[in-house]
Amino acid sequence: MEGASKDDVFIVDECKDQRKESGSNEDYAALMAALNANREWLQAKVSINNALAMDGGASQSQPQPSDFFSVGECEGQRTIDGEQVPLVLTPSAAGKDHARHEALAAALRANRGWLEGKVVANSAVLLRGFDVRDAAEFDAVVEAMGWPDIRYVGPAPRTHVHGRVWTANEGPLEQFVYFHHEMVLIKEFPEKIVLFCEVPPPEGGETPFVPSFRVTERALEEFPEMVEELDAKGLRYTLTALSKNDTKSMRGRGWEDAFGTSDKAEAEKRAKALGMELEWLPDGSVKTILGPRTLTRVFPGRRGRRMWFNTVVGMHGKEESSATAADGGEIPASFVQRIGEIIEEESLQFRWRRGDILILDNLATLHARRPSLPPRRILVATCK
Repeated sequence: MEGASKDDVFIVDECKDQRKESGSNEDYAALMAALNANREWLQAKVSINNALAMDGGASQSQPQPSDFFSVGECEGQRTIDGEQVPLVLTPSAAGKDHARHEALAAALRANRGWLEGKVVANSAVLLRGFDVRDAAEFDAVVEAMGWPDIRYVGPAPRTHVHGRVWTANEGPLEQFVYFHHEMVLIKEFPEKIVLFCEVPPPEGGETPFVPSFRVTERALEEFPEMVEELDAKGLRYTLTALSKNDTKSMRGRGWEDAFGTSDKAEAEKRAKALGMELEWLPDGSVKTILGPRTLTRVFPGRRGRRMWFNTVVGMHGKEESSATAADGGEIPASFVQRIGEIIEEESLQFRWRRGDILILDNLATLHARRPSLPPRRILVATCK
């Protein structure tokens, strides 16, 4: 029985209203061996069935998610703690109109609570196969989800496109955008990140993401004392921004654009509200100083998981940024390097298809951007 395939021991059958005599001890042992050998497969099947189930108290007169969505698969997908990551939702086979963006928006509007639960439970939801073609249609879908808008604040150069929709990082496509929780450094950060593929890249350009709690778990296994020490002390970050935007850098957003003003006094006021201090430099640029910030965070409704809610790896020892302990102590480079390796090992990624919409729980996932050949156009909405 060791190594037995699920196809060798299981068949799908209908439940009969009948009684059978208890099987032998050998039958029981064989069943338990088969279940243990195919534990992950069984968890995935339970997850798929649960994914389309509504709460028992839901009104039967309301549209059900199973009337509109089917559960699909994508490359790079994994089963983590019994849940598909990402959960892939495709149009059901009930009608071809289900693939239209208007129908998608209507289904999401009618099932907002269900969608919220899936995003939190699975950390990521991929909507695939719906006919969403441009920024205006994407904006309509985002509005239907019902999450309030939150303005992006950060170093990435971006351009407003339509409604709540912006371009994703406009830095050079050949550069790697490192793993991060969106707006992790400021006091108010989005809970959801919604990404839309308008133009899929011909090669590369994936948006990998990482269940953040897995990084903390593995860091605690290898560096328990270092993790607890940095969490207790807190972290201090610095980042230098030019006055004007520089699209040649993935962190090239100028401070005037970031703070929405060219007045230094007003910029200082707005920076303080976001939990940062400013230090003006002779060339007109500014150094932003943030901290202390914790290394990990635990958020309600996410199984008590301890999230790797920081950007130590992305900012440590860089020319335009730094990450240290809040007391000024250096963080060992070997520790930072190993954490970077763990993040890569835990990352998931898929190939973008035109019209894909990826919803990320920003409290639970780090995300990044792989280098890409042009053209590539990914749009984004940030939500509270």
